[in-house]
Amino acid sequence: MNEANYSEVSEFVFLGLSIYRPTQCFLFAFSTISYATIFLGNFSVVITVVFDSHLHSPMYFLLANLSFVDFCFSTSTVPKLISDLYSRNNTISFQGCIFQIFVLHVLGACEMVLLVAMAWDRYVAICKPLYYLTIMSPRMCLLLLIGAWIIGLIHSVAQLAFVVHLPFCGSNEIESFYCDLPRFIKLACIDTYRMEFLVTADSGLISVTTFFLLIVSYIFILFTVWKQSLGSLSKALSTLSAHISVVVLFFGPCMFVYIWPFPNVPVDKFLAIVDFMITPILNPAIYTLRNKDMKVAMKRLSKQLLSRKRVS
Repeated sequence: MNEANYSEVSEFVFLGLSIYRPTQCFLFAFSTISYATIFLGNFSVVITVVFDSHLHSPMYFLLANLSFVDFCFSTSTVPKLISDLYSRNNTISFQGCIFQIFVLHVLGACEMVLLVAMAWDRYVAICKPLYYLTIMSPRMCLLLLIGAWIIGLIHSVAQLAFVVHLPFCGSNEIESFYCDLPRFIKLACIDTYRMEFLVTADSGLISVTTFFLLIVSYIFILFTVWKQSLGSLSKALSTLSAHISVVVLFFGPCMFVYIWPFPNVPVDKFLAIVDFMITPILNPAIYTLRNKDMKVAMKRLSKQLLSRKRVS
């Protein structure tokens, strides 16, 4: 299909979250505060892990990368939303929309794989503690990280291969505040039933597969520990509770959108807010507030920074 078939639509218009100005003002304030909190929270985790030698271990290496991906995931949509709410110029170019979809799917798939890698790390730490440093070597951690980004890239390219050459010659209004693939496809000038099915199947497959792997790994960990002692089971539950909370927060909205990809009510908008503004805040909060080593490291780093300021 040549470029002339879809060049008639050069930009898209976001209908946003609300048409009422008071609601938009509230959303502007909420989005700004949320994004500032996301930046501070996630980069605090990254900086603490990088500069505190006590946290140079596989678990914290993966956690720092998860925080970085969370921040990038939020950055792909929230600053644009804040700008649109402030200026009321809710437009995005065709190329910008494609790029946003590309970035979202790269980061989304990458985060899914990172969560699986973190579950694997906990499995080795709890079930095979004597072999932990051998299995979770620096080389293995680097391979897991590279694999997460490669899988994310392949997934995103596969998604865009279905839709990048769709013809757009009618409505250019997207009933959302960002370019999501289901609503983007719906604007095409042709029958997109098969395209919707393929895209949903692709995203659904990676979501369900990684979620299934996570659930199986948690069950296997708990079953293995349960056979050892009830006291160990309680400790394992406490260790895994943070991971399970993050998994539910991330996969819940994602799986809902692709199980019910074209809703008639704005539930997906609320779930998008959870994905882009709530989950990236809760992730560092869950992992730091429930982690004694991380809290101690943050206090230690803060004291070092304060002492350097006093000396200077």
